[in-house]
Amino acid sequence: MGQLQERYQHYREPQKYIEAGVYPYFREITSKQGTEVEMGGHRVLMFGSNAYTGLTGDDRVIAAAKAALEKYGSGCAGSRFLNGTLDLHVQLEKELATFVGKEDALCFPTGFSVNQGVLAVVVGRNDYMICDDRDHASIVDGRRLSFATPLRYKHNDMQDLERILQKLPHEAVKLIVVDGVFSMEGDLANLPEIIRLKKKYNCSVMVDEAHGVGVFGKQGRGVCDHFGLTDDVDLIMGTFSKSLASIGGFIAGDKDTINFLRHTCRTYIFSASDTPAATAAAQKALHILQAEPERIEKLWEVTRYALRRFKEEGFEIGNTESPIIPLYVHDIDKTFMVTKLAFDHGVFINPVIPPACAPQDTLVRFALMATHTIEQVERGVQVLKRVFQQQGIIA
Repeated sequence: MGQLQERYQHYREPQKYIEAGVYPYFREITSKQGTEVEMGGHRVLMFGSNAYTGLTGDDRVIAAAKAALEKYGSGCAGSRFLNGTLDLHVQLEKELATFVGKEDALCFPTGFSVNQGVLAVVVGRNDYMICDDRDHASIVDGRRLSFATPLRYKHNDMQDLERILQKLPHEAVKLIVVDGVFSMEGDLANLPEIIRLKKKYNCSVMVDEAHGVGVFGKQGRGVCDHFGLTDDVDLIMGTFSKSLASIGGFIAGDKDTINFLRHTCRTYIFSASDTPAATAAAQKALHILQAEPERIEKLWEVTRYALRRFKEEGFEIGNTESPIIPLYVHDIDKTFMVTKLAFDHGVFINPVIPPACAPQDTLVRFALMATHTIEQVERGVQVLKRVFQQQGIIA
């Protein structure tokens, strides 16, 4: 037996939950992503998706992807840096830059690779990177790859952020990196205060809009637009895998910074470029998002209803201000049990356990789409109410 086999033969944490019959991961879906999906041999309500706009199964998006597949083929067979740049990529980058209010943008194969690659190079030795301690894992990995000095402040604690900034050299390059919408808890970054501190302490700011685009701001332009602070944010990151119904991601900013990233960001220049179908799908979703403001209005209608109903039924939902609704359980085993029982009763939700949260803050994540109906949301609330009561989590 080799060294790696010896090391990992005793890794059996997942097997404990598989044997207990409550393992919730890697379930196979055999239908389109939508408000209801075929999974595990039966139909379930989908409240575990990030497809906030509900466009993943839209015929227009699918048709655009098919047309790109026919025109360009199945892949680009190279990186953007060499032979993998299509006119389609360049068009989408221009549209995204305009959409989020920046001069230029770059498209990446995944949202994760945006944060990982950009943060690794945009700041370096003698610089500082300051992150919220609940920032996404991709930000954490990018921070680890950077030569900048890493610093963290307590979640959304602006006094703690200022305490850190006060100690740093005024002339040093200091980048504050924050999720616009925190993906597990659903709360927003205190961007107005972050921008105030940016100006006071001579910093730059990068906002991850993965869960903000398609949800907040005019035509879904994100949290930066929602707060009217787009011009004060230096870099805006987004993803295609949520509201834009595809796979990929982007970074947008001023022309000079984007020019630097275009020629130095390793996850950009050493990765094969986004597939034609994925690029065209994201572009079509972006067009629909701008043409159909009623889609976002519908998302907020079902979101407000769900927030009100969960509060009425006694669920602990924290400080969420978004279509991401955390239902706190505070127990890992019960979190898995709640997820299983809900699935058995036709409701799919996501369990959130460490390292995605603190051990004492485990929860299930209930996420909404513009295509959910009030009736579907109420069915979800009723099922979860029964399950949470059975587990003694709510009265």
